[in-house]
Amino acid sequence: MTVAVIALAAAGCGKSSSDSAGDTSSSGKYNGKGIGLAYDIGGKGDQSFNDAAFAGFEKAEKDFGIGGRDIEPADNETDADKVQRLDELAKAGYNPIIGVGFVYAPAVKEVAAKYPKITFGVIDDNEVKADNVVDMVFAAEQSSYLAGVAAASATKKDHIGFIGGVDVPLIHTFEAGFDQGAKSVNPKVKIESQYLTQTAQEGGFSSPDKGKAAAQGQIDAGADVIYHAAGLSGQGVIEAAATAKVWAIGVDSDQYAQDALAKYKDYILGSALKNVGGAVYDLVKSVHEGKPETGVVNGTLKTGGVGFADTNPKYKAMTKVVAAVEKAKQDIIDGKVTVNTK
Repeated sequence: MTVAVIALAAAGCGKSSSDSAGDTSSSGKYNGKGIGLAYDIGGKGDQSFNDAAFAGFEKAEKDFGIGGRDIEPADNETDADKVQRLDELAKAGYNPIIGVGFVYAPAVKEVAAKYPKITFGVIDDNEVKADNVVDMVFAAEQSSYLAGVAAASATKKDHIGFIGGVDVPLIHTFEAGFDQGAKSVNPKVKIESQYLTQTAQEGGFSSPDKGKAAAQGQIDAGADVIYHAAGLSGQGVIEAAATAKVWAIGVDSDQYAQDALAKYKDYILGSALKNVGGAVYDLVKSVHEGKPETGVVNGTLKTGGVGFADTNPKYKAMTKVVAAVEKAKQDIIDGKVTVNTK
């Protein structure tokens, strides 16, 4: 989907921590200030993870007639900076407040304890346990398995690649699913693998130049389909693939449909999707209706929480590839295939 720029609501003078910010009225309907959204590294405009969250934020604003404020991350910020950001949103009366990315888990845990009447969400983490916290997690290994099936079915060289943004357990799940899916098609397929950085602070999720260089290296080695799980850095991966006229596979959002990537879209085979926008929207809806979600919300192929985008007509024309991906999807849903997370 195309993500538009919206006008952000001002925070106003805010409320103290003793105020019941974001309470529902006696009718059970929401009377809070709006949605608070705090972005992960790369920020809005990554055409991927953060933009998927923003799409849900924007749709909820429109559908429910409520305001919202979204805040960009700072370079080299600490957990204390994230705590301050969430605390600012809570004092201002936003409800729910959502941290986009597992890096927000410690901050959500700390701030949610101070504001028990506000619902907090954290994406890609299931470790924060509180009545007013929703852990939104996704079976990224399942959508990555489909990406692996697509890559191994589309390659002409039996040689494909994976590029992860940061060498952390979450991104390992993407690689594990991708490798397993590819090898289900061809056990002898050659898979290049690279992580851009060891830590997020080094720019693994926010450096298109790093993604471009890594992809070029894999292309030079012979890979003709490259899947990235690298956030904003993935734009460089896609650029390198398009320049070399090989396939790229996007992540999180349908990257074929992103305006900023339009000149490369003919070489975007598909994208491994996480319905982050849908999870954000559903959380806002639950709070708006006075019945806030709580606990862990799992997005899987079966629930529609993950998937594989097929909007590229060139992909749709590859009927054998499409059939292989669809069969793999059904096998996972039916429990015939269990996808690795490591």
